[in-house]
Amino acid sequence: MIRTEALDRLPVRTAVPALRRALDDRGVAVLCAPPGTGKTTLVPLVLAGLTGQGPVRRVVVAEPRRIAARAAARRMAWLLGERPGERVGFTVRGERVVGRDTVVEVVTTGVLLQRLQRDQELAGVDVVIIDECHERHLDADTVAAFLLDVREAIRPDLRLVAASATTDAEGWARLLGDAPVIEAEGVSYPVEVLWAPPARPVKPPHGMRVDPALLTHVAATVRRALAEREGDVLCFLPGVGEIGRVAGQLAGVDAEVLQVHGRAPAAVQDAVLAGSSGGRRVVLATSVAESSLTVPGVRVVVDSGLAREPRTDHARGLGALSTVRASRAAGRQRAGRAGREAPGAVYRCWDQAEDGRLARFPSPEIKVADLAAFALQAACWGDPDASSLALLDPPPAGAMGAAREVLEAIGAVDGEGRVTERGTRMSRLGLHPRLARALLDGAREAGARRAAEVVALLSEEPPREYGDDLAAALRTARRGQDGYAGRWKQEVRRLSGQVEGAGSGGARGDDAVVGLVAALAFPERVARARGDGAFLMASGTGAELRDTSRLRSAPWLAVAVADRPSHAASARVRLAAVVDEPTALLAAGHLRVRGEEVRWVDGEVVARSVDRLGAVELAVRPLRRPDPELVRGALVEGLRREGLGLLRWTRDSEQFRLRLAFLHRVLGAPWPDVSDEALLARTGAWLEPELSRARHRSDLGRIDAGQALRRLLPWATGEAARLDELAPERIEVPSGSRIRVEYGGDQPVLAVKLQELFGMGETPRVAGVPVLVHLLSPAGRPAAVTADLASFWREGYKAVRAELRGRYPKHPWPEDPATVPATRFTSARLKRS
Repeated sequence: MIRTEALDRLPVRTAVPALRRALDDRGVAVLCAPPGTGKTTLVPLVLAGLTGQGPVRRVVVAEPRRIAARAAARRMAWLLGERPGERVGFTVRGERVVGRDTVVEVVTTGVLLQRLQRDQELAGVDVVIIDECHERHLDADTVAAFLLDVREAIRPDLRLVAASATTDAEGWARLLGDAPVIEAEGVSYPVEVLWAPPARPVKPPHGMRVDPALLTHVAATVRRALAEREGDVLCFLPGVGEIGRVAGQLAGVDAEVLQVHGRAPAAVQDAVLAGSSGGRRVVLATSVAESSLTVPGVRVVVDSGLAREPRTDHARGLGALSTVRASRAAGRQRAGRAGREAPGAVYRCWDQAEDGRLARFPSPEIKVADLAAFALQAACWGDPDASSLALLDPPPAGAMGAAREVLEAIGAVDGEGRVTERGTRMSRLGLHPRLARALLDGAREAGARRAAEVVALLSEEPPREYGDDLAAALRTARRGQDGYAGRWKQEVRRLSGQVEGAGSGGARGDDAVVGLVAALAFPERVARARGDGAFLMASGTGAELRDTSRLRSAPWLAVAVADRPSHAASARVRLAAVVDEPTALLAAGHLRVRGEEVRWVDGEVVARSVDRLGAVELAVRPLRRPDPELVRGALVEGLRREGLGLLRWTRDSEQFRLRLAFLHRVLGAPWPDVSDEALLARTGAWLEPELSRARHRSDLGRIDAGQALRRLLPWATGEAARLDELAPERIEVPSGSRIRVEYGGDQPVLAVKLQELFGMGETPRVAGVPVLVHLLSPAGRPAAVTADLASFWREGYKAVRAELRGRYPKHPWPEDPATVPATRFTSARLKRS
């Protein structure tokens, strides 16, 4: 029996007529409705015609998380007075509860992606609702792009709704072709904001690490909230580990402590969503409770201010969830949970001054995540570079390039990026492409069941208490009775069924199989020991084990999970398996390179014959007769690293380079650019043939840089002959001395004793630029600086004469310097001459 009273209380009902009109007129719409208004439960029932209005249509609702998909289906079934699997059902990875009469099916976005790849028409489906699209999960963005393709090409009748819990809907409206935006008013009560920062500074999060001091403070804030406020408390934490630690610190509180996250057992999830049975509750939750789920009874929210987002280091092949500061939009969503049923309060565990510096919205996953799975989906869709897909944000070129390299290496796409038959099979396994490769190839080498066991471990990282040894974790999961072990066994059944009969498994033991499958999944992370718990991965990144790890003595590892803090030189290994060298070579054979290497190492040319697996050197021997061209390249690399000072520079050659630099700056072409960058880019034009004859660092030191630079002079145009005219090395002054011109600064400098310039009325010029004259005392010390000699004789000379004539009485100091001959001698010597 339909629970009409409960349906009538849902605030989104007032927006349904406008939504119906938008879909009838345009076929697309954006629905904005705050959490708890019924957008996830009432709207699908209405559009499916299950509430007594309109024709019956088949509706698919796409949710970002399994827990949300199950909860939404159960809630809708309850509103209809039914059980899930009748007119409302759900499908998530490894679980399908639908029946013959099902017309509303709630699925995860990942399941919908798989369905679209198999059946682009979505035969029999009338409406698709993409729920929580504001969260910008990559699967949701991809589903939307594919559905827009389907509507444009083959199913213009397919209706599409993008449902958001925020009012940030403009981008989605544009993406859907200026779709109408329908807004539903929520029934919300005022929420008091209390700022509750820790008393002492805590370390910022990095990688997966959260400062234990912050978690202690969050637990204390929950205790404070229980003492100061009525009702249940909902506390937001970034992940399962933090939830467990805070739960441990809340032992003894006068409330039931529940944990809600994607890994929580279904019974716990149901208990949380069913509401309190009498006593008070503390619900510790990840961001899953921000918008996808409604937790009844909550009057208080405690917000740690942290969230988890995917991050990928493409250069090192490391990808993992990273702890970040939650955005302001997430903060608003979390706070709103306290005002759903009555006035409430939110305790924010950070300072109010920090709030304005937080990001407005979460990072779109397409901007920060590993894109290998997305790239494979796009290739299967027929658009390998995703250039034709309607996406709110285009995928970063670097991330797509890295994804393409991974897919090529595992045989999922060809050299042109087109999907292969193997790639199509991988895409249908419901796994990341790396894990799909490990399952297919591992099943052939070790048998379907055992390969599936390891891949299931890798697809959902085991709890930390399972340890960092993947083989030991496998044995724990086999005998385990906890929630993780239950989910793992279910996933093993699913995966082994997809590769049944692929291989017998041979004589490999469990430890060998675990290492092989992990290495097949992450070939760039096979790592050889460097001693004392340190390893070098094939990607070139160092890796370190904890001091207590039993893996420290292994000669080789297959690293399954690692993260690299921003300040650290090496990654920290969190999960790995022991392998031997043949296994590493089997899994990462595409990274093996044999050849001659001639490189600049520690200030010298080193020539070797090297057999390497990525960055790991397997065998090395010296080369007696290296390729001259490789030697030349190594020498050029040495010049780039250590500078042109490796050549022989005399004072004259350095001055010659400065003269050329001056002419290039003032006159430009044909005078050459002689900066380090320009010279290193044209080594063939000025360092040959000496460079090709060189074999060692010492040979570079014998190359006369000044003579080599003369090869760059504009001989062909005849301008080279004007070098001494345009930028003379020396200038003759009235005393007869030839004074060197210094070209190192912005302006050429002529440093000369003042008496040697008597009678010179105008400032000398080089290439039209007046020199900067440094007038020196008889002792060679600076007395004055001028770029205008005529002005100096008129206005400055009198003061200099008054200051220095008493100090240097033996030298001429005429009142009118234009009337006496210039000299570099004393007055007495001048009279004798």
